[in-house]
Amino acid sequence: MQLQKKLEISLFIIRITSGLFFLVWSAEKIFRVESAQNVFSQFYFVNISPVVMIAIGIFQAIIVFLFMTGIFKVWTYGILLGIHSVSTLATYKQLLNPYEESNPLFWAAVPTLAALIALFLLRKEDNLFVLSGNQQKDKNPDLERIA
Repeated sequence: MQLQKKLEISLFIIRITSGLFFLVWSAEKIFRVESAQNVFSQFYFVNISPVVMIAIGIFQAIIVFLFMTGIFKVWTYGILLGIHSVSTLATYKQLLNPYEESNPLFWAAVPTLAALIALFLLRKEDNLFVLSGNQQKDKNPDLERIA
C-alpha cells in the first residue's frame, strides 16, 4: 500500500473517531442538560440556561456532522480544534495534578488535541470518504518521494 493511501486511511480514522468523541459531548448538552451545565459552571465559570445549553449542543452536533463528512474543512476542523483546545486548557488544574480522584481521565484530552492538530495540519490530505467538493485527487508528490 502506498504512503498516500496509508495517510488517507489514518486521517479518516482520526476524523471519524474524533467526531464520535465530540458527538458524545454534544449529546450530553442536549440530553443531560444539567450535567453539561455543571461542567460549564465548574470549568468555564458561566451559568447557562437549559435552552441555551441545548442550542449549543445542537450547534456542536451540526459542526461535528459536517466535520465527519469532511465538509468545510478549514472551518469545521478549526472550530472543533478551537473548542477542544479551550476545553483542554480549562482543565489545567486536573492535568497538572493527575493523581487525584478521576484526574487521570482528563489526560485523554491531550492525545485527542494532538490528533486534531495533526488532522487540521493535514486536512488537504484527508480525502477518504469526504463529501466536500474540494477534494485533492492528485497524489502529493512529496509523499510519493518519501515512499
